[in-house]
Amino acid sequence: MYRAHDDDVHVHVWVDETRPRNQGSSLTAWELGEHGVPHTVVVDNAGGHLMREGLVDLCIVGTDRTTAGGDVANKIGTYLKALAAHDNEIPFYVALPSPSIDWEIESGAEIPIERRDAREVTHIEGWSEEGRRVAIRLTPAESPAANYAFDVTPARLVTALITERGICPASRDRLLALFPDRQPLPEGRSQR
Repeated sequence: MYRAHDDDVHVHVWVDETRPRNQGSSLTAWELGEHGVPHTVVVDNAGGHLMREGLVDLCIVGTDRTTAGGDVANKIGTYLKALAAHDNEIPFYVALPSPSIDWEIESGAEIPIERRDAREVTHIEGWSEEGRRVAIRLTPAESPAANYAFDVTPARLVTALITERGICPASRDRLLALFPDRQPLPEGRSQR
């Protein structure tokens, strides 16, 4: 985003609030603003609407873990964005550093999904007008909450993976073409 903006490519970023920790509405929005990149913060569930209305040209998300087969585990809600992008014929890219590739697993089904403290869902934290950090309950006290931190997007919904070595379709063969050092050695040879 920064590079496009610096090269005078018209960019506008729709920033999901990224509940429950609100990284989008706090950190991502702040970083884009500091760099002068035009952006608008939206609620997490607005993505599909924006795509359907023709307001999105492409999606770029991150990943915390990428399988050798190209499935990606990222912040909860990523899978729904990929489905909406697919339904609206919008390219869906995943940007990842190579250390996030787990060469030992082929499928996202093998990735355990972390559950975090339910309080992140039942409460919201922010700043009071006086500048104090405050927490406010959003749900009835007796309502339980589940806080799944990540979901898995299958490779079939990913247009391409963006790595520091280049861009490739989300598949083992294409990842190995970018990372030939990860190729299995012939039988009987060992890596040094």
